[in-house]
Amino acid sequence: MLRLIFVLLVAVPTLAKDCIPFEQAPEFVGKTVCVTGRVMKVGQSSRGSMFLDFCDDYRKCPFVVIVFQSNLKNVGDVRALEGKDIEITGKIKEWDDRAEIILKNSGQLEGMTEKLPPIPKTYDADKHGNYSAGKFSRPLSKHPAHKRSPQPADDIDAE
Repeated sequence: MLRLIFVLLVAVPTLAKDCIPFEQAPEFVGKTVCVTGRVMKVGQSSRGSMFLDFCDDYRKCPFVVIVFQSNLKNVGDVRALEGKDIEITGKIKEWDDRAEIILKNSGQLEGMTEKLPPIPKTYDADKHGNYSAGKFSRPLSKHPAHKRSPQPADDIDAE
């Protein structure tokens, strides 16, 4: 009997969560649930936030996952999720007539066998996903600046 209880206690945490398909997410606005689906595309906004799109045409998709620029360091490089099936747990909110979950940390992603790689140190979210060009240096002028040399004192007295 004791052995059976131990087996049950060990087996319970390994059971998969009941996740809903992303198409059903709008029905659960205001609730914290697990949503599953294939990430078709990872996009980026003009402000540096990342979007996980589950449909070919994001405008017609009923659900989206957003990672704000400030949370990227806690989540990792979400671009690695493109083309993968994921399970994400969070509170579903409604925004722009669509259901969304805000991904704040990698712990919200379930079933990921590998951890997301960190954002590269050269990644510059302020540049909308472009990699930083490095340190700024002033461009060289095509024409060197001409400095006037002071007139010798002898020339001034001669006049």
